[in-house]
Amino acid sequence: EVQLVESGGGLVQAGGSLRLSCAASGFTSDEHTIGWFRQAPGREREGVACISSRIGPTYYADSVKGRFTISGDVFISSDKNSVVTLQMTSLKSDDTAVYYCAATPTPPEDPLVPCTDGHFASWGQGTQVTVSS
Repeated sequence: EVQLVESGGGLVQAGGSLRLSCAASGFTSDEHTIGWFRQAPGREREGVACISSRIGPTYYADSVKGRFTISGDVFISSDKNSVVTLQMTSLKSDDTAVYYCAATPTPPEDPLVPCTDGHFASWGQGTQVTVSS
């Protein structure tokens, strides 16, 4: 069973930075796509950024382009653990949300897994990010 544990959330002033980390373990397949999603009160969960073990970052939401960076070691072959980070800069009040890490196997025929929650099978518990204006 894939396990995902997020950390790094907290309270920050607008314009500040935060770094979220996702520790992923329990993979049974060779390749995965890991994504960061967020859900603000009263809004649907949305994809923020995704990264593929095969091709690197595959998606950024328009609202975070130029401000957020997804990176990490997606699938270390020796023990099938991954650590993915989301570096968030120039934070705005609109970035306030619960941030979730999610993972799904990457199909061998298509490494571009859509960065939408319906395509992801495993989820972390989430970490709260609050940006004060």
